Amino acid sequence: MFLFCMLRVDEWTDVDRKRVMNDIITTMFNKKFMEELFKPQELYSKKALRTVYDRLAHASIMRLNQASMDKLYDLMTMAFKYQVLLCPRPKDILLVTFNHLDAIKDFIRDSPNILNQVDETFRQLIDMYSCLSAGEFQLIRQTLLIFFQDMHIRVSIFLKDKVQNSNGRFVLPISGPVPWGTEVPGLIRMFNCNGDEVKRVEFTNGGNYISPQREGSFDLYGDRVLKLGTNMYSVSRPVETHMSGASKTLASHTKENAAPNPLAKEELNFLARLMGGLEIKKPNGSEPGFRLNLFTTDEEEEHAALTRPEELSYKVINIQATQDQQQNEELARIMGEFEVTDQPRQSTSKGDDLLAMMDEL
Repeated sequence: MFLFCMLRVDEWTDVDRKRVMNDIITTMFNKKFMEELFKPQELYSKKALRTVYDRLAHASIMRLNQASMDKLYDLMTMAFKYQVLLCPRPKDILLVTFNHLDAIKDFIRDSPNILNQVDETFRQLIDMYSCLSAGEFQLIRQTLLIFFQDMHIRVSIFLKDKVQNSNGRFVLPISGPVPWGTEVPGLIRMFNCNGDEVKRVEFTNGGNYISPQREGSFDLYGDRVLKLGTNMYSVSRPVETHMSGASKTLASHTKENAAPNPLAKEELNFLARLMGGLEIKKPNGSEPGFRLNLFTTDEEEEHAALTRPEELSYKVINIQATQDQQQNEELARIMGEFEVTDQPRQSTSKGDDLLAMMDEL
């Protein structure tokens, strides 16, 4: 979703787009970063997810201010929530992920080294998740939906397609293909104690369902069939996000964002280990860099920054990471491998506070 947005910046040249894409994808699929993500762990908090997202978004020389970053994050979270919610069956979450990776591979098809990184992640996903049962996939889907259940941000592209209501909630379809391995609803079969069918009752299902033609491919290459997770901007149109009334009410109750959390230090320490090496690229010398603005005008952007509830601004908690960086050789090694060597970087002092650097985004 984030990378699709990058392609829609009209003032960028193809070279600019390719450079920014390569930088972000190289950082996103760094080997050590992927190894940490694939380790068994608790689901990230919303704060941790936002911090990771901010760091990835600024892994290149591109820059976003707070209002544009908020808007981009809202688009990403609501698009992914929509995809998870509308999966025909729990296992199709994997097909959605494969659609994401297929699209990323199209962005970097001329960069074989980066392509190998993505293919390796592809293989890890296949090895880890292709053998899971339907019940395990359902648990994953339920966990993700619980994470997103209080997010009801209106997105114009969804409103125009009539898949989202004015209150920010999505509309479930009552037509189209049924999940693979199931039948079109409309028939009840009754069986006796011996397992023999003794009666059939037909009923009107109230929708316009059809049988799926085939199952999507779960291989490295193949037709996924499912369209969820493909480029939702294939047709050019403006995109806006709006806080629904329910979300504004929710903002007044999200005191957890301001209240001290006894687990916050441990969570941020783990995040420091995970993201420690994601250095922020700075324009070098006379290079101007890029500024991405997702609003139509600067005035609209300033208005969005002023009207967004303070509780949803995702302020970063600062912790001192100097001692950890000096004492943990493994963290230093991971940090070194996160660097993108294609582009020059502005050096940073060894004792910089990791999370203080996030404030500079």
